Amino acid sequence: MAEDVVDLCASLIRLDTTNRGGGDAEGEREAAEFVAGHLSSLGVEPTLVEPAPRRTNVVARVPGSDPALPALLVQAHLDVVPADPAEWAVHPFSGELRDGYLWGRGAVDMKDMVAMVLSVLSTWSREGRGPRRDVVLAFVADEEDQGEFGAQWLVDHHQTLFADCGAAISESGGYSYRVGDKRVYPVGTAERGTSHLRLTARGRAGHGSRRNDDNAVVTLANALSRLAAHRHPVRLTPTVRAFIERTGEALGVEVDLDDVDGTLARFGPAGALAESTVRNSTTPTMLSAGYKVNVIPGTATAQVDVRTLPGTVDELMSTIDDLIGPNVTREFLEHLPPVQAPIDSPWFTAMADALRAEDPEAIVVPYCMGGGTDAKAFSTLGIDCYGFAPLLLPEGYDYRAMAHGVDERVPVEGLRFGARVLDHLLSR
Repeated sequence: MAEDVVDLCASLIRLDTTNRGGGDAEGEREAAEFVAGHLSSLGVEPTLVEPAPRRTNVVARVPGSDPALPALLVQAHLDVVPADPAEWAVHPFSGELRDGYLWGRGAVDMKDMVAMVLSVLSTWSREGRGPRRDVVLAFVADEEDQGEFGAQWLVDHHQTLFADCGAAISESGGYSYRVGDKRVYPVGTAERGTSHLRLTARGRAGHGSRRNDDNAVVTLANALSRLAAHRHPVRLTPTVRAFIERTGEALGVEVDLDDVDGTLARFGPAGALAESTVRNSTTPTMLSAGYKVNVIPGTATAQVDVRTLPGTVDELMSTIDDLIGPNVTREFLEHLPPVQAPIDSPWFTAMADALRAEDPEAIVVPYCMGGGTDAKAFSTLGIDCYGFAPLLLPEGYDYRAMAHGVDERVPVEGLRFGARVLDHLLSR
C-alpha cells in the first residue's frame, strides 16, 4: 500500500474517473474502492454509499483526542473533467513523473488533495498519532456536474454523518501565489453563487424572405447584447474587502476602495485573484434557434452563466429582468446560493498557522472563489466551508491554468509541502 503522497496521487490519476455530465461518468467506484482500501489498511472504517450504480462516495470518521470539540469535515471529489489525449504532452491518465511534476487529469483538481489526506493518515498510523478533534472524511462523486450523485445527495440523505461538523476544508485555496519576492496564500472564505439561466424569446414564425417585426431570434439577440455589454457595479463583500486591504498592506500598495479596478491593477499578478469577484457576472454561453435558414422560428433560447456575490442575488435578478426586457422570459436551470464563511475565526487562524509552520514568510489572506465547489452543498448544513488544499508552487507555474486545462500537473515538492501543512492543521 503506497504511503508517499506522490505515489498515492499518481495511483489516483491512473484511475480514469471522467465525468462527462448528465449522468455519464466512469471510474468513480474504482477510485472510491482505492480510497476505502487505503483507509481500511490504516484502521479507519470507510462507508461506501451509492445513489446510483457505480456513482460511489466514501465517508469515514477519524476519532480525535477531544471528541467534545466540533468535528472538521475534509471533503474532496474523485471525479474529473474529460481530457483529450491528442492535446496533451503525456497521456492524461498516465500519472507520469517528469521534470519535477506529476502529470495527469486531476493533478490539481483534486486528486492531489485526496492523496495528501491519505498520506497524512498514513503518517499518523506509522507514528501512532491522531487528530485533536474528530475529522470527518467525504470523498465524493459528481462534483464536476451537479453533485446529485455526490455531495448534494449526501446532504439530502445522510445529514447525520455531518451533524457535528463546525467547519470544512476542500479545494481552491491555500496554494502559494508569488508576487515579486513575496508569497501570498489565498484561503477561500467565500465563493460566488451559480445561477444558470435559460432565456426564451417567442415571436411570429414565418418565411425568411418577408418582413417580420416579431422575430424571436432578433429579440433574443438584442437582449443578450444588452446583458453582455452591461458592466455590473462593484460590490465588495467582507471577504473581497479583506483580501484587498490585507494584500495591499502586505505588498506595500496603496488601496483605494473607490477605485477597486485601479487598486487590483497595482497588485500585479495577485490582482487576478479578485478581479472576477468584485462584481456579479452574466455571461451568455449557449444559443439555440431555428431549423432552416429560410424559416423564421417562433422560439429562440439561450443559456447564461450567472455568478452572484453574497448578498446581491435579488438585486442582480432585478437587473437581469430590466436588461432582457418584457419579451424574454427567464427560468433557473440551476440556482445555488453564494457561500460565505467567517474571515476572522479560529478556523482561519489555524489554517494560517499551519501554512506559516512550513513557510514562515507566508502572507495568508482570505479570498472569494469565482467559480463553485461542493461547499455550496455542505454549507446548507450550517458548516463554515473554506477553500484550503495547500500547495507550494514554483515561480512561473500558472495554477489557474491547470484545473480543467491541457497538461494539468502538480509540482512534486509542492505536494509534499501540502501534506505537511495538512498534517499540522489536522493534528492540532
